[in-house]
Amino acid sequence: MVVRHTELKKMEQLYDENGNQLVILYGREGCDKEAFIRLFCKGKKYFYYRARRASAQEQCMQLGHEIEKQYELSLSKYSYTEFFNRIRSGNASKLVVIIDEFQYIAKRDEEFFKAVLKLKAKRLYPGPVMIVLASSSIAWVEQELEERLGDGMKKVNETIKLDELKFIDMVRSYPEYSVSDCVKAYGILGGVSSYMNRWNSKKDIRSNICKNILSPNGYLFAEAERFIGSELRELAIYDTILAALAAGHRKLNDLFNVTGFSRAKISVYMKNLAAFEVIEKVSSFETGGWENAQKGIYQIRSNYVNFWFRFVYPHLSDLYMMTAEEFYDTYIGPDLDDYMNRYFIQVCMEYLELLNMVDKLPIKMRKAGTWVGKTGNIDIIAQDVARNNLIGLCNWSKPQLTYEMCEKLFDTMKKAKLKSDYYYLFSAKSFDDKLLEKAKEDQRLVLVDMTQL
Repeated sequence: MVVRHTELKKMEQLYDENGNQLVILYGREGCDKEAFIRLFCKGKKYFYYRARRASAQEQCMQLGHEIEKQYELSLSKYSYTEFFNRIRSGNASKLVVIIDEFQYIAKRDEEFFKAVLKLKAKRLYPGPVMIVLASSSIAWVEQELEERLGDGMKKVNETIKLDELKFIDMVRSYPEYSVSDCVKAYGILGGVSSYMNRWNSKKDIRSNICKNILSPNGYLFAEAERFIGSELRELAIYDTILAALAAGHRKLNDLFNVTGFSRAKISVYMKNLAAFEVIEKVSSFETGGWENAQKGIYQIRSNYVNFWFRFVYPHLSDLYMMTAEEFYDTYIGPDLDDYMNRYFIQVCMEYLELLNMVDKLPIKMRKAGTWVGKTGNIDIIAQDVARNNLIGLCNWSKPQLTYEMCEKLFDTMKKAKLKSDYYYLFSAKSFDDKLLEKAKEDQRLVLVDMTQL
């Protein structure tokens, strides 16, 4: 199991502080929030309740029953104030109170937050307590929680988001894999820890895809649409939009022409997908060449959703009529390298960020991004506070990164009105002889092959 050391350390620091703490802990479905909570609670006194999708009355009854069972008592009144008044640690140690999927309570019962704030203020259980409100609804926590809590948000000590894991976490988790295989696994799964934990790095990429994704009993077989449907309704509309995006229709006007939905309708549903972190708007790094940049471009943000709608969804009929291996060899294998270009850029960006953290770059990166032009793209632009730039060029699918590719990059930089004294050139395979010679002569060119990532 992948361990989130940074977030766990933060939780332990909060636990060790004097007084009471109120923590919001959240992340998308599949972030293994529950495993994280179990690890944090190990060796501590705690009360854990998993909220149901239930009415306010039923929810209150369920929590009351669990209070009675754990503390071997009878409640005369079922209310959140009474519940938090009766919890106990049994000694002087701090009690951890976890309400998981708390949004199911907060949406329907105003008393819940009032009781939580009373507990934090020591007006109920008198001992030290750490209250953890956990959720797998990113959209609700980020868009609605503050309005629900109002001034109570000032009482929250920390908000911790269990983000998707980084590429380096995948490398550490899959010691049997080469860097190349890790890039492929990352491009398919993203940093979703529950997906990563089901992937067998003792088997090759093809075998894992066939077993986990293309087989009807595979863990990820219906996961893309299940994940989308966990919070969003009207899947027919969302699937149509996602299929169009995966097919390369990345502007609202293109989606309007392809889907037949009105522009207003598309905008609303795209907003919902963005709030759920399924899609994102691609914003070019701000340069002087704004007139040469593409605007209003969208892409599927979730790696696995993107993979499903790119390779599987368009050929769903054949998925049921072919063997998994036949499907892979027909529809996935031939185009997988081209598909991975985008994710190789992400990996290279992360590599630069790691170098930046240990001051191994010629500039101190303040911000970084990409530039999407009308006639060419710049894979990576990193900039310091003085607006000195570092440019990255990433080659995954071509046999070599060539000097001609660099010349094309230089031309694109002119259109972006961008200059740089530093170039990091990444290649998954090799570099041509001309570029190798140029790099010896020109110290601005840094060549990075796959083995260095």
